[in-house]
Amino acid sequence: MNVHDSEKVVTLLEDAGLSAAASESEADLLVINTCSIRDKAEHQLYSDLGKLREWKAEKPGRIVGVGGCVAQQVGDRLLSRFGHLDFVFGTHHLRRVPAMLDGALAGRRAAWVGEDESQERFDLPARRPALATGPRRRAFVTVMEGCDMFCSFCIVPSTRGREISRAATEIDTEVRQLADQGILEIMLLGQTVNAYGRHDVRRGRAAAAGTMPFAELLGQLDAIPGIERIRYTSPHPLFYDAALIRAHGELEHLCPNVHLPVQSGSNRILEQMRRRYTRERYFEILGALRAARPDVAITSDLIVGFPGETEGDFEQTLDLVRVAGLVDSFSFKYSPRPGTGAAGMGAEVPAEVAQDRLERLQAQQRDQTLAYHQSRVGQEALVLIEGPSRRGGHQVTGRDLHHRVVNLDLCSSLEPPGAAEPGTLLPARVVGATPHSLLAAPLDPALLPGAEDPDFPRSRLKSSKRRADETESVDCAGGLAEDVLRVL
Repeated sequence: MNVHDSEKVVTLLEDAGLSAAASESEADLLVINTCSIRDKAEHQLYSDLGKLREWKAEKPGRIVGVGGCVAQQVGDRLLSRFGHLDFVFGTHHLRRVPAMLDGALAGRRAAWVGEDESQERFDLPARRPALATGPRRRAFVTVMEGCDMFCSFCIVPSTRGREISRAATEIDTEVRQLADQGILEIMLLGQTVNAYGRHDVRRGRAAAAGTMPFAELLGQLDAIPGIERIRYTSPHPLFYDAALIRAHGELEHLCPNVHLPVQSGSNRILEQMRRRYTRERYFEILGALRAARPDVAITSDLIVGFPGETEGDFEQTLDLVRVAGLVDSFSFKYSPRPGTGAAGMGAEVPAEVAQDRLERLQAQQRDQTLAYHQSRVGQEALVLIEGPSRRGGHQVTGRDLHHRVVNLDLCSSLEPPGAAEPGTLLPARVVGATPHSLLAAPLDPALLPGAEDPDFPRSRLKSSKRRADETESVDCAGGLAEDVLRVL
């Protein structure tokens, strides 16, 4: 969500005539977009703002702005604390950034952090083609904002406000424009994205508000020509109904991955968190999703060290991760946030205990992720290429349908890589696994490493199915086979 908010600010500023600077030293304007889910990010902002005092003094006329959740939470107190800060804008006021910049250039400091429940908060300029058609060919699309769940650990309702759903016609129009610009994959965004339109439907005003149930919205977007992949984040378990489950089995372009935050495996802790479901209900949802789409990859969010969490509670979380077969997860130590229900609970878990639990949880998850990746060896994957891999050489990286990172070695004579350039959908076969990614080889032999050699055999990659009692057999050229064997 914050990444997309940053994209919106860039679009607004470019629409106002500004251009991106190559580096901080060349910039005349710095805008910091913030997160306040955990206190560490908030403290990092204060540290960064302190350092920017010198940056601003180096060149007259430089401007500093702060937006996002910390801005929404702290408001004009940021202006009081940091005299070199020019403007502050909350999560509902991105569209005011150009006007606030003009005011700052005229010597006026300002903060806009009030809650805006109108549809105007979604009224932003169309994103520029250069931004929409970047090398990843993926785009974020906001469908709703805010959260009415008030989980006891979460500050989001205070910083993002109450739920408001965007009109379906506006979403449809934006996605069609993105498809026309070459976007292949869209990620639908919302704090509780599958709650889209729920208040309008419940109150009988869906037609007037221009919304509909989330599954219907997915079906409408699935029919847009040019869109090959649809994902969404972050859903809440409470809003998985039969229609949404069916959508995962019926919609052609809805990807087989679901990021479904669970937070804890203990029913006692889930109740304290005000999550409104049990571990048993979570398992029911996963079972229904897998019945509809057997290859669906499930990932999640988890918190350890919540107030009052016992070793028994934590063991139930480890058990849930195992039984649920989570492909991956994002896990964190509980961070108390002001104004939330959990902040006053007491029963604090010692820091060293929380750290130990986090490390144990992440170790188990690494093992599970590696096991899942190894189970994919021998399977084909359609990879949306994003760009050069951090591993270097002639390797590129991308994502498959299950949203797993895939690294591929390519023929060294591809300059540029042509059929494997960013934005390409490249058929490949998985030949190896690490805890962090899949290793794959393109199905097209002309793209294989070593293909530039005139003596290279022009046969397709051959791979035998992995069995429990044998090692994957790979017949390919150059350093790829050696690398795969080393990893396995």
